[in-house]
Amino acid sequence: MRLTLVLPLIWLALPAAAVTCEDVSYLGKSYTACTVDPVVDDLRLFHKNGDSILGSFRAIEGLPDVTALPFAMNAGMYHADRAPVGHYVENGVEVMRVIPNAGPGNFGLLPNGVLCITDTSARVIETLRYVEDAPVCRDATQSGPMLVIDGALHPRFLPDGTSRFLRNGVGTTANGDRAVFVISNDVVSFHEFASFFRDHLQMPDALYFDGKVSRLHAPALGRSDFGAQMGPMVGVVE
Repeated sequence: MRLTLVLPLIWLALPAAAVTCEDVSYLGKSYTACTVDPVVDDLRLFHKNGDSILGSFRAIEGLPDVTALPFAMNAGMYHADRAPVGHYVENGVEVMRVIPNAGPGNFGLLPNGVLCITDTSARVIETLRYVEDAPVCRDATQSGPMLVIDGALHPRFLPDGTSRFLRNGVGTTANGDRAVFVISNDVVSFHEFASFFRDHLQMPDALYFDGKVSRLHAPALGRSDFGAQMGPMVGVVE
């Protein structure tokens, strides 16, 4: 009788969900998508440990408060010194201000956007709306361009676009209760990548992270990409 009473209590104490990563084929292209529940999963941004830039997934795993890193990827463009190009907030501390104006490269291809993370939500917000609404984000990273804005693809993306790279980014639900981080395993155009978020994942808003530095850490899939040191990263920690 005592055993019957104890077992349900143990079951109720287990997490309701956890980050899951899976390989997906869509319109002849391969992607890996990692789904995060911000209420259950401890989703954070990472850039520095003290004065030292972390730069790698292994460095995150070595932090004293991290016992496991079930998911991570690069999360926003950075300069040669690996400082964030755009707005960056980590654990409530603003490192870089918002850049609202157009500029060179993919980052400045407006509209761009911000991934805003709180203890219970993760939302991709177009930059000018972000400035106007001024949400309180525990962590935030600005990147660009936006892939999907209110259910529409970025107006500059062409179905016959010839620029093709391995690309990564994030899409979120309207209320921020689910975030899907995606990396392409094949070279794709912006149009193909954005269409995967809108048409397959049905994400109303999605943000591009990078296309020359696109890396994923997903140990459940036996994967941890390596290469040159990175700037901002995003991950789920235990």
